[in-house]
Amino acid sequence: MGEVFEELRAALYQVWNRRWIALAVAWGVCVLGWLVVALIPNSYESKARVYVQIDDVLSEQLDISGDGEKEITRVRQTLASAVNLEKVIRATTLGDDIATVSEMQGAITSLTEDVIVSSEQENLFELTATIGKSDLTDAQNAKLSQDVVQKLIDIFREQNIAGNRGEVAGTIVFLDRQLEQRKQELEAAEQRRLAFESQYPDLIGGTDTVSSRLQTLRTEMRGVDADIAAAQSALAAINGQLAGTPRTIASGGGEGGARGALIQAQSQLSAMRSRGLTDSHPDIQSTQRQIGLLERQARNEGEGFSGQANPAYTSLIAIRAERQANVSALSARKAALQSDMSGMIAAQAQEPEVGAEANRISRDYEVLKTNYDELLQDREEMRLRGQVETERSAFKFEVVDPPTIPRQPAAPNRPILLLGVLFVGLAAGAGVAFVLGQLKSAFTTADRLERTLDLPVVGTISRSMTKAREAHARKRFKQFAAGLGALGGVCFLLLAVEFIQVGTVA
Repeated sequence: MGEVFEELRAALYQVWNRRWIALAVAWGVCVLGWLVVALIPNSYESKARVYVQIDDVLSEQLDISGDGEKEITRVRQTLASAVNLEKVIRATTLGDDIATVSEMQGAITSLTEDVIVSSEQENLFELTATIGKSDLTDAQNAKLSQDVVQKLIDIFREQNIAGNRGEVAGTIVFLDRQLEQRKQELEAAEQRRLAFESQYPDLIGGTDTVSSRLQTLRTEMRGVDADIAAAQSALAAINGQLAGTPRTIASGGGEGGARGALIQAQSQLSAMRSRGLTDSHPDIQSTQRQIGLLERQARNEGEGFSGQANPAYTSLIAIRAERQANVSALSARKAALQSDMSGMIAAQAQEPEVGAEANRISRDYEVLKTNYDELLQDREEMRLRGQVETERSAFKFEVVDPPTIPRQPAAPNRPILLLGVLFVGLAAGAGVAFVLGQLKSAFTTADRLERTLDLPVVGTISRSMTKAREAHARKRFKQFAAGLGALGGVCFLLLAVEFIQVGTVA
């Protein structure tokens, strides 16, 4: 630690011993640096904030709103595009001295770096223009920065409000031409389809459609078979009931009542057998014995026995006729379905090339019709969008904070630069003095001499000064202090001038 302190003290002594050189170098560096800072032109920054609403409530309700994210990206890119910047240059004083294409390209490149478009929120943009031309005054630079931002806003508003409507109108005209062309193609396809269908009616719609129809017919055939089975079962049931129902009802008494009982017993026997009971069942056997007894009694009845028509028998006859008609109708429907299926299968098997042609015609027609319907829908949506934008623009452009003339320069920060030059000058002066001290073979302390020569130092001689010498030294010190103070005073004077100039801009 002691050696470090000794080295530091030696360095300070070397600088102090050559303080006039250090002061001169500091003055030279500071004057040169302050001159460079003074030549840097002031740049003035003007800002504006704009709000862009892409779609309104009506557009969203009508489902004609666009992709908001893409529209926002397009707005950000359009605001500072090269085309817009060229218009700004020609409309402001930036284009006064531009005569060639290369000069215009250079001006656009320079202005691209000076104009910044940033997004604060989803639909809120900030436009910033920083102008600092060396051939213009501060007031002119400040006014020019405002003009650049204002012109960008005007150009963008004009392009997107009036331009969108023109774009929609042009799109509608293009869609109308496309629709007319697609309409002619669709009509030609319809004529080809009608001619083919008139020649091959069984292959209407192509083999794919025929296959679908065959599948439908097979499904319907299975349903008809099930209906026929159910109808035949119902007919068999009614026949069973009819077989066990007497045609007449006995009207006499005594022995004559055996015939009526016989008929009832026979009806019960038929009902039991319809339920699935066999002859070995006890109820069947009991009923059969009763029927045999009643048959003997019925034969013993006299010829004078009389009866009347049975209403139940008449009703069952009507029901049986209805069910027979149902079975006949279902059978006829099945025969028709079988005939249709046989015709389609035969047409597919006998005419494979015709089937392929049917597929192609049907496919071409469906594709053309689908494209025509989609194009027609797009045309109607675009027409509705045009009406909405004509009556009530879906693109709203609102200036939240208009551009103003800046009162203070945005760059450079002269106070910091002036103070930085002062510190750099002082450091340069001290550094030069230290380097000069290092170049001379002199030793500032006895310890350093002893370490360098590796020899013991017997002693040192102190410096003695006369009173006249001391007075001269004090005078020189005051002169040095005055020179150093003057350097700082010039710096603070420049700072004061800078603050005064900033306060009087524009």
